[in-house]
Amino acid sequence: MTINPFASLVGQQQAIELLTQAVRQNRVAPAYLFVGPDGVGRSLAARCFVELLFSAQTRNLASLQSRLRQNNHPDLWWVQPTYQYQGQRLTAAEAAEKKLKRKAPPVIRLEQVREITEFLGRPPLEAPRNMVVLEEAQTMAEPAANALLKTLEEPGQATLILIAPSPESVLPTLVSRCQRIPFFCLDAQSLTQVLTQTGHQEILRHQAVLSIAAGSPGSAIASYEQLQAIPANLLQDVTKAPASYRHALELAKKIAQDLDTEAQLWLVDYLQQSYWQQWQQPEIIHKLEQARKSLLYYAQPRLVWECTLIALFMNLNGCFKSGDL
Repeated sequence: MTINPFASLVGQQQAIELLTQAVRQNRVAPAYLFVGPDGVGRSLAARCFVELLFSAQTRNLASLQSRLRQNNHPDLWWVQPTYQYQGQRLTAAEAAEKKLKRKAPPVIRLEQVREITEFLGRPPLEAPRNMVVLEEAQTMAEPAANALLKTLEEPGQATLILIAPSPESVLPTLVSRCQRIPFFCLDAQSLTQVLTQTGHQEILRHQAVLSIAAGSPGSAIASYEQLQAIPANLLQDVTKAPASYRHALELAKKIAQDLDTEAQLWLVDYLQQSYWQQWQQPEIIHKLEQARKSLLYYAQPRLVWECTLIALFMNLNGCFKSGDL
């Protein structure tokens, strides 16, 4: 039976062609680097590619698809960045489920790379080759990346897929051993198609969310979910100009108390869109960009927001005095 696992992947024709031709010509590379923005289909493409490779040696396609979706195929090892919490490794989804406050982003750890090496130490059980997928490969620290390099040099009967935003975000020694597969932002029509097919039509009514997504369906969905998770009264307050210095300080305190770092970083993106639509002042957007950098460098969040919101109040108050508003 002829199958097309890539039928669900929209707007990435070049990547689909490169991967399908590799299988047809029996020229599958030992390692690939899927590069492009978050949420445009890189992980989906990896899963489709694995399905295409594994389907040649299966009679029960439905069972194969189910096992791949659940990541319980014996010849597939799927790696995600993790947090370390009370002696456990938790993915971002698991940390969110436990409602943990996260001060730093998750990373791919050295012990995870060692598990990959152990997994590849045995031959495939059912498929023609072992497959390893590493999401957010750019989060590997240098020791983990160097350990992975040894595996890439001699992968054995296996293919590895590294997923990252750009070649520059990964160590050059890793990039040099991978075949690059490019992924791109979707145009408006393709973005609408994906959101409609996945049951997220309501996102199309939120222009700020679509602007943040910048052609990425996955980012649009994640952004909309984040929007829903932020208290409505807080969002309403912060999208207006602070009424006074005291109001700015109170609002900064509430943001720091109610939102974890990831949510605060999203809020910076949202406010850049919202503030630009309201006032179109580059100085305000620049100040928010400074806030993002400070949060990423683990500055004290309350202080970051105090400085940002006071600067917003002063900027707009100056506009009022000058008669601009």
